[in-house]
Amino acid sequence: MKKILVVIVLAAISVHSFGQVKEISRNWASFVQTADASFLKKKVKFKISASAKIITADTSASAGLWVRVDNKNGEAGFFDNMNDRPIKSNEWRTYTIEGEMDANADKINFGGLCVNNGKFYFDNFEFYVQNDAGKLQKAPIKNGSFEMPAAKNIIPEWNEGTNPLAPVRVKEFTIASANEGTQGKLSLLLEGKGIVRDTTYLIGPVNGFSPQIGTLVTMLNNLSSRVESAVRLLNQQETDHLMDDKANSIGALVMHLAAAEAYYQVYTFENREFNEEEKKKWDVALNLGDEARQQFKGHDIEYYLAIYKEVRQKTIEELRKRNDQWLAQERPGSDINNHFCWFHVMEHQSSHLGQILLMKKRLPKRTEKQEIKVERNH
Repeated sequence: MKKILVVIVLAAISVHSFGQVKEISRNWASFVQTADASFLKKKVKFKISASAKIITADTSASAGLWVRVDNKNGEAGFFDNMNDRPIKSNEWRTYTIEGEMDANADKINFGGLCVNNGKFYFDNFEFYVQNDAGKLQKAPIKNGSFEMPAAKNIIPEWNEGTNPLAPVRVKEFTIASANEGTQGKLSLLLEGKGIVRDTTYLIGPVNGFSPQIGTLVTMLNNLSSRVESAVRLLNQQETDHLMDDKANSIGALVMHLAAAEAYYQVYTFENREFNEEEKKKWDVALNLGDEARQQFKGHDIEYYLAIYKEVRQKTIEELRKRNDQWLAQERPGSDINNHFCWFHVMEHQSSHLGQILLMKKRLPKRTEKQEIKVERNH
C-alpha cells in the first residue's frame, strides 16, 4: 500500500548562489535556505521549528526565526520574523513559525536572524509540510542541525542574508560552530560585536545642530538610509535595467537625487543657480531623459551611492553652520523659505524612493541553479 506523499516538492532542496557576496554594515544578520514551491496547486500549511538561545549584555539584542514566501508575481506572501515575540532567553528553547502558502507561491525562504551585540545560537531546524491526508509531514533540511561545521563565515548548505541569489556578508557579525546544542554535537553561532545603535528612525533635535535643523537632518538621513538600503544589493545589470525605452534606470535615479540636492545646496547656501561648471556636472542627471540613458550605465550601484553620499555630507556640513532663523528665512523674490526648499528635497527623495521600490519589483528574476532531490515514500 502506498504511503501518503508530501504535497509539494520541498524535501532536501539545496540552492547554490554563484553571485558575488557583498560585504555590508548593519546591526543585524540572518541566514537562509530556500525551497521550491512553484508547482503548488492548492493551499497547504507548513511549520518551521528550531532551537535557539542568546548570550548578551546588550538589552536591545534579540534573535528570531523567520519565514518568507515569495509569490510568482514578485510580491511577498506569508512573512513572519518573530518581531512581536523576539528570542531573549539564555537557555535553549524550541520556537515555531506556522503558516500557509498556495498556488501563487514560488519559493519559501526560512532561517534565523539576530540583532545587535551578543552571541546567538541556533540548532535543529525542522520543516513540516501538509500532506494529502492533511497531516504535517517532516521534510528533510540539509544541515538543519549544523553538524557540518561552519568555517570562515560560511554555513554549509545555507546562505548569509535573506536571499540565496543575493548573499551578503555583514561585517559586524562572525559565523562559526559551537560545541553545544540540542541535536548532535554542534550548533550554529553568530556573534555580533561593536554594533552602535541605529538611530536613523529617531526624528528630532540632535547635538551639534539648532533644534529645527537637527530635526531636518534626522529626516534627511532617514530618507537617504532607506534609499541606500533599497538599492545597495543590486548588481550592475539591475542598476542599469530599463523597464522600457523611455524609462530611467535605478542608477540614473540615484544620480538624479544627488543632482537635485546639489542644486538646493547652491540655491539656499550660496543664493545662486548652478554655474557653467556645475551645469556640466549635474544637468544630465537633473533632467534625465535620453542623454541620461546613454550616460548612466556600466557602473555598479556603489558608484552612484558614493556620489549621493558625498553630496549629503556637504549638506550636513553646511546645515551645521546655520540656525533655525536661517531655516525660516524667505527666499528673495519668492513665496517660499529655506525650510520649504529642504522639505522639498525630502519629498522629492521620498517620491523617487517609491519609484525605485516599484522598479525593483519589475526587475527580471535572477537565475539560480538548484540541486533538487525529492524523497518520496511508495
